[in-house]
Amino acid sequence: MSGLFSSLNAAANALGVQSRAVETAGKNLANVNNPAYARQRVHLGSLGTIQTPQGPESMGVTVLGLEQMRDALLDKQVLREISLSAGYAAEQQGYQRASAGLGQGIDGTQNAGGASSTSANGVAAALDDFFNAFQSLASNPTDAGQRQTLLQSASILTDRLRLADRRLTQVSSDLDAQIGTDVGTANRLLSTIAGLNAQIARLEINNPGSAVDLRDQRQADLEQLAATMPVDLRTSPAGQVQLYAKDTLGNDVLLVDGPTVLGPVAFNGTQVTGGAAAAVLALSSGSIQGALTARDGAARQIRDSLDRLAAQLVGAVNAAYNPTAATGDFFAAGGATAGTIAIAAGVNTGTLKASDGGAAGDNTVALAIARIATRKFSTAGGDAIDGTLGGYFSAAVSNLGQAVAGATARVADQDNVRQLVTGQRDSASGVSLDEETADLLKYQRAFQASARVFTTIDSLLDTVVNRLGA
Repeated sequence: MSGLFSSLNAAANALGVQSRAVETAGKNLANVNNPAYARQRVHLGSLGTIQTPQGPESMGVTVLGLEQMRDALLDKQVLREISLSAGYAAEQQGYQRASAGLGQGIDGTQNAGGASSTSANGVAAALDDFFNAFQSLASNPTDAGQRQTLLQSASILTDRLRLADRRLTQVSSDLDAQIGTDVGTANRLLSTIAGLNAQIARLEINNPGSAVDLRDQRQADLEQLAATMPVDLRTSPAGQVQLYAKDTLGNDVLLVDGPTVLGPVAFNGTQVTGGAAAAVLALSSGSIQGALTARDGAARQIRDSLDRLAAQLVGAVNAAYNPTAATGDFFAAGGATAGTIAIAAGVNTGTLKASDGGAAGDNTVALAIARIATRKFSTAGGDAIDGTLGGYFSAAVSNLGQAVAGATARVADQDNVRQLVTGQRDSASGVSLDEETADLLKYQRAFQASARVFTTIDSLLDTVVNRLGA
C-alpha cells in the first residue's frame, strides 16, 4: 500500500511539473513577436530517492527553477549598437531638416558665375538674376522697365536670404527642442529602471533570477535609454544594475545605483550634465548626441556661410554702387547678415543709379556691379569669402549635401551591424516556433503519460481497498 500511495504522489507531482512546462512553452509561443521577451526554460530535476521496506523508491520529479535565456554580453552589444544607430539617425534627420530649410539643390552643374543651376527658386538662382539685372541695366541705363526688374530681383534675393536664415534658425530651435524631449525621456527611463531594480531585488531575495518578466521589462527600458544616450551597465549580485556615463575626462559618472537615481540628466543649451555632482557628460552616441552634432555641425556651418555670403555681397555691391561714399548705398549698411540684408530705404526706380554722377547714358556703376558676379574674393586679402559669390554658395550647399550623404551612409552601415548583433542575440534569447512547438508536444505527451500512470495507480488502489476484502 505504501508503494502505491508514494507512486500516486509521484504521479501527481509529475502532472504538476509537466503542466508547468506546458505553460512555459505556451508563454514562449505567445511572445514570439515580442522583441523585449527572452525565452524561458523550465529545469526539471529529481526529488531524490528514499529507502523503503521494498527497497529504494524515487520521490518523483520537481521543477528546480525557471531560467531566462539571456546572454549578458550580447545584451550589452545590442545596447551599444542601438545607441550608435540612434545617434546616426538623429544626425541624418538634422542635416535633412537643414537641407530642406535651405531650399537649395545641387547637381554639380554651375553657370559662368559659379552658382548652382538646379533650383529655380533658390538663393543661387536669385543671385544670378540679381547680377543679370544689373547687366541688363548697363545695356540700357535709362530704361524704367529695367530698373523695375532690377529692384524686383534685388528684393527676391534679400527675401530668399532672410527666409533661408529664418528656416535654418528654426531648424536649430527644433533640434534644441528635440534634445530637451530626449533628455526628458532619459530621465523618465532612469527613474523607471531604478524602480524596476527595487522590485527585482524584493522578489529575488530568496530566489535569484526568478523575476524574469521584470528583467525583460528592464532590458526593454535599457534599450530605449541607449537610444537617447550611451550608458555602461554593471550588474550587482542582487540582480540590480548600476548605470554609468562618461564625463569629458573619461571618468565614470554614476547615474543609477540600484533603486536610486543619483542626479537627473540636464541640457543647458550647450552641454549635457548628469550625476549627483552634475558633471558634464561626453556623449559618444544616442539621439541627444546626434542632434547636437547636427546642430553644431553642418547646420550651423551653412548658416555661417550664408552670413559671410551676405556680408561680402553687401560690401562689394555698396562699394561699387557708392564709390565716393557720398551718394548712398544700394543695400542697407546695417544689414550685413543673411537675416538682416535689405535694400537701402532711399533706393527706388527714380533714385537707382547706373553711374555715380555721370551722364544719362553712363553705365559704369551698373557694369561694376555686374562684374562682381565673376570676381574672385580672398580671405587673405581681407574679404569675407574665398572665390566668387556663386561658387562660394555652391560649395557651402555641396558641403551640406555631403554631410547628408555621409550621415545616410553611416545610418545604412550601422543598421546592418545592429541587425547582425540583434540577430545573434535573438538566436540565443529569441523564441523559435519550431523549438517551442516541439517542446509543447513533448510536455503534452509527458502530461498524458503521467495522467495515465495516475489513473492506473488509482485503479489499483480501488481494487486493493474496495475489492480484495469482498
